[in-house]
Amino acid sequence: MMRLAIIPARGGSKRLPRKNILPIQGKPMLFYCVQAALKTGLFDQVIVSTEDDEIARVAQESGAKVMPRPAALARDEAGVVQVCSQVLETLDSQGIRPGFFCCIYATAIFITSDDIKDAFKKLDVSDGPDVVMGVSQFNLQPVQALETKDGFLRHKWPEYQGVQSQFQPKLLASNGTFYWADTLAFVKNKTFYPRRLEGYPIPWIRSIDIDTPEDLKNVQMFAPLILGSLGKK
Repeated sequence: MMRLAIIPARGGSKRLPRKNILPIQGKPMLFYCVQAALKTGLFDQVIVSTEDDEIARVAQESGAKVMPRPAALARDEAGVVQVCSQVLETLDSQGIRPGFFCCIYATAIFITSDDIKDAFKKLDVSDGPDVVMGVSQFNLQPVQALETKDGFLRHKWPEYQGVQSQFQPKLLASNGTFYWADTLAFVKNKTFYPRRLEGYPIPWIRSIDIDTPEDLKNVQMFAPLILGSLGKK
């Protein structure tokens, strides 16, 4: 059954301009996730969806194919579901219908081919989930959140005030690395959060979401050690 990797990479990021191709250890961020996808040996095609000529060039030099993105899907309000849907619809019109696809974020520079392959094993089983997403634990317990009310801080969930951490719920969050999806289920549900959802855990140190200059500084600080340990340097 055909498998596809889709990497959304628009050029118009506002908080961190050109973030998808900013250099990390001398290589564009996009390079690392393209290479991780290619090295799995799972994909019939690795496609970068972009409206940007420079990003398209970097994608091709990294080994991916490029699908031009309509201008309407290059705006801030366009979501990853819409982008993946457009790629799948374009391929469908050409008679190309993958059974599964993996949406990989262009800034997920610390994911490995093993992450992608092992996550797929959770999906490719009888009566398996419709989506497997990369998840991580919170660095701080979210149930201890404080919010401002009447000028003072209050517990968001006071029922957990004073409750020891081992008795608090173990919560996870999508970490902005990847989503594996059954294509037919995705086309039907139009979401990466269906009822049949499973997570693939990734340590938080390898799933830093890169949206701001501060995020970039953190990644640049950790990159030599992490990329070296992963053999991606």
